[in-house]
Amino acid sequence: MSKKSQKKTSKKSSKAAGGRASSARPKKMAAKSPGNIGKRSAVKASHQGASKPLKSQPPGITAKSKAAAAKSARALAASQRAAVPAMTHSGLAEGTKAPAFRLPRDGGASVSLSDFAGQKLVLFFYPRADTPGCTREAIDFTRLSRAFAESRTAVLGISADPPRTQEAFRNKHQLSVPLASDEQHEMLEAYGVWGEKSMYGRTFLGISRTTVLIGADGRVIRIWRNVRVDGHADEVLAAAQNS
Repeated sequence: MSKKSQKKTSKKSSKAAGGRASSARPKKMAAKSPGNIGKRSAVKASHQGASKPLKSQPPGITAKSKAAAAKSARALAASQRAAVPAMTHSGLAEGTKAPAFRLPRDGGASVSLSDFAGQKLVLFFYPRADTPGCTREAIDFTRLSRAFAESRTAVLGISADPPRTQEAFRNKHQLSVPLASDEQHEMLEAYGVWGEKSMYGRTFLGISRTTVLIGADGRVIRIWRNVRVDGHADEVLAAAQNS
C-alpha cells in the first residue's frame, strides 16, 4: 500500500472515531435529562413539605408572649420568696405598758424587766445566735454599750437559743451585752415577735428581728419591726438619747 493510500485510510479512521465520539455525547446528556432533574426536584420538595409542620406554632403563641410569660413566672416566684406573713403583735404598741418577763441568761443567772426599773431598756430580739446578721447586730450594740450607759439605757439581747448557745455566742465575739434565752417563746409571743415566717418558699416559725425601747416608767417608747441591721444600733441610741 502506498503512502497516499495509508494517509487516506487514517483520515477515514479518525473521522469515523470522531463520529462515534460525537454520537456518544448526546447519550451522556441524556443521563441528565429533564426526567432525572424532575426526580431531584420532587425529592427536594418532599423534604421542604415535611419541614413545614415543624415551624408551625399554635395560634396566639409567639416568641414575645413566651418571654413575657417566663418573666411573669420569675417575678411571681421572687415575690413569693420575699414575702413574709404579718405576725401577730399581741397588742404591743408605743405608749403601752411593757409585758413583764423573767428569763435565764448567759452565765447561769436570770434577768427580769423589774431589774431595770428607773432606767430605759433596749430589748433587741434576734432570730438565731452566731448567724451573720445577728452577730453584726450584737457587735454593734456592744460597740455602743458605753454610749447607752451614759444615756441611762440598759441593753438586753433575746432569742430562743438555749443559755449555753448564748454563752458560746458571747464568748466567741466578746460581747458585753447580756443575752437572755426564751426557749418556750412565752415572752417572745407577749412582745409579738414570734410567728410564722417564709424564706425561699419554706414556711416556719421563728423570731422577726425586732427592737423595743422601754422608758424608765415601764412604757414602750418605740418599736422597730423587721429590722435591717446596718446602722440600726446607732438609730436606737439616738432615740434613747432623745427620749
